Amino acid sequence: MKGDRVEIVVDAGDTTRTYEVVATRAGGRVETAVRRGVVEVSEVTRSGTVVRTARFMANRVLALVEQPVPREVGQEAG
Repeated sequence: MKGDRVEIVVDAGDTTRTYEVVATRAGGRVETAVRRGVVEVSEVTRSGTVVRTARFMANRVLALVEQPVPREVGQEAG
């Protein structure tokens, strides 16, 4: 679904930085995973191919906000 988006807020020492990973094509999605102290946010195609991945140290991540695409009235989920 076009419009899936994840915002990541990271502690950058004396300030914070905000990054955004967006599914840029119709049918794409954004997946998040935490592995070995690393937060991975990946844009994935319909077929499951990873387009791009952003990696952050888990102890530096302050917030991870997942924002799905708003659905239109009458549009079925799934």
